[in-house]
Amino acid sequence: MTSTSDPRELRAELESLTTEAFRPDLADIDRLPTLDIARLMNGEDATVAGAVAARLPRIAAAIDAVAERMARGGRMVYAGAGTAGRLGVLDASECPPTFNTDPSRVVGLIAGGPQAVVTSVEGAEDSRELARADLEPLGLTPDDTVVGVSASGRTPYAIGAVEYARARRSLTIGLACNPGSPLAAAADHGIEIVVGPELLTGSTRLKAGTAQKLVLNMISTITMIRLGKTYGNLMVDVRASNDKLRARSHRIVSLATGAADEEIERALSATDGEVKNAILTILADVDGPTAARLLEQSDGHLRAALAAATTG
Repeated sequence: MTSTSDPRELRAELESLTTEAFRPDLADIDRLPTLDIARLMNGEDATVAGAVAARLPRIAAAIDAVAERMARGGRMVYAGAGTAGRLGVLDASECPPTFNTDPSRVVGLIAGGPQAVVTSVEGAEDSRELARADLEPLGLTPDDTVVGVSASGRTPYAIGAVEYARARRSLTIGLACNPGSPLAAAADHGIEIVVGPELLTGSTRLKAGTAQKLVLNMISTITMIRLGKTYGNLMVDVRASNDKLRARSHRIVSLATGAADEEIERALSATDGEVKNAILTILADVDGPTAARLLEQSDGHLRAALAAATTG
């Protein structure tokens, strides 16, 4: 249902939010030299990492819960409006080329649909029912995770997504930038990164957006590490879909094995360009089919496959 809040109540609510607070000390910012404004903005941005650090235990607990479910075949779905929704779509879209995940495993939903990524869709964020309608076709299960993202922590679309997901017994995470937010309260794991008032009053694409990006980076990246998508700090599940990524694939195999270029090219050719498989053929001295079998038996974890090849 679309929100019908009294405008006066909504204004009062916004005035109570840290992210909406007005800073009198910056009232003359438009009169400052550009370099001074840049220094101010850089100083503000420098505080974001500390705000994230203060919530690391909560972030880590949420990630472990996500990884446990994704290891069983579950999916992760980001849901947000405006900047928050765009950040979720961005993070989800980066997972297939970075970690070779199926696009259905990490999904980004934005209030108003794909067109809202580039064009504002008026009123979309005010609808809980819209979130339900967007999530219903996914057929959520208890192994899935829905991450509601909202700087204010009060966006109906994000809250509606979390509420619907909880009703389906899916894991839920609420990422907000205000303390005591309804979104965090509605979720199994509430993560509130309190970054304070923005340089421009209410422009939460700034510090709040940066904080959300940092946390989403952590959630997706560390989850993929836990799922065996890396070998050390090497992206061994990278999908070589262009010349740059093919060059990166070769370099990753080189860093992991120390093999000569010719041997690396043979290994990549024998494994259809699969980096993880190519590394295994070199380090374990096995052929392509054997590498594929060992990795399948190890649920895609290269270290486990190497151990199995060595002890086998």
